[in-house]
Amino acid sequence: GRKPQYLFLETRQRCVVAVDISASRTLVQVSDLLGHPLGPLEELQTPADANEIVPLLAACITTILADKDVVGECLGIGISIAGLVDTERGRLLRAPTLGWVDVSLRDPLQDATGLPVVVENNVKASVLAQLWAVRSTAAEGPVVFVNASDGVGVGIALDGQLVRGARNGAGEFGHIPLSMDGPLCGCGLRGCWETYASVGATVARYLGRSASWPDTNPPGITVSEIAARAHDGEAHAIEVLEQTAAYLARGLSMVIKAVQPARIYMSGEITDAWDLVLPTVRRVLRELTLVPEDAEIEIVVVPLAEQPRLRGAAALVTSPAFAAPIVA
Repeated sequence: GRKPQYLFLETRQRCVVAVDISASRTLVQVSDLLGHPLGPLEELQTPADANEIVPLLAACITTILADKDVVGECLGIGISIAGLVDTERGRLLRAPTLGWVDVSLRDPLQDATGLPVVVENNVKASVLAQLWAVRSTAAEGPVVFVNASDGVGVGIALDGQLVRGARNGAGEFGHIPLSMDGPLCGCGLRGCWETYASVGATVARYLGRSASWPDTNPPGITVSEIAARAHDGEAHAIEVLEQTAAYLARGLSMVIKAVQPARIYMSGEITDAWDLVLPTVRRVLRELTLVPEDAEIEIVVVPLAEQPRLRGAAALVTSPAFAAPIVA
């Protein structure tokens, strides 16, 4: 028969702008169609006032694209943000860690830049980026992406398709209480998973502070610094990370019982100490899961240095042209 003709994406003459908005910072970067960086990473302070975010992004993106070193046509802007998103209207419905409610992002940024804009929840974008990167049998079955950072989010994909729910809110495990009497969460509930396993919760335990919202902000030390002290043998740092690991595993056991994924992608600052954290995670999972196999589910660490949320933001723009509509 005829020899097959192999097709490859032309990534040199087109680009996208990827944006990741979280409570601690906002990142902006130009990338190729596969999410590979084409320029320096711009880091902005996320404003407390939601009305300031679009002008801030518009100015930054306009400056970046005016740079003579940016090659090719920009196909659009992908925004990955922590919170509930109305993808049809391009609006952020609610972001507890940001304190923002009902914020229009797509339309005003399109008007300001003249470029198409796609907005999505950060962990949904991240799991999409993992599927986009793998594009093989590794995408078969349920997979989840867990991000333990300012908050705790879970993105779910089933046989290569994003699980969105009726209103794009599926996967909000971070706001399921582990204890009804626990710390106050930014969502208004008490004892949510993220009040025990987030960056703020870990730092609060290390410093002996309240883990209730908003007492955890701003943190006085980073989880990376705590991890470094733990690797140097500091007993208190090791103990705090083991406590975070136990709480992380409690939440993961809920995810496993609900989805029974074939694979868990794990990201967030806690992965800086994954060698110290994993034994406790496995031990607690063995205590809480219903069958032994569920406690041994493959956990793939996605380092923060790989910028999974930015790669997810880029995938929001590029994947619709090459994926099934339900994925895009």
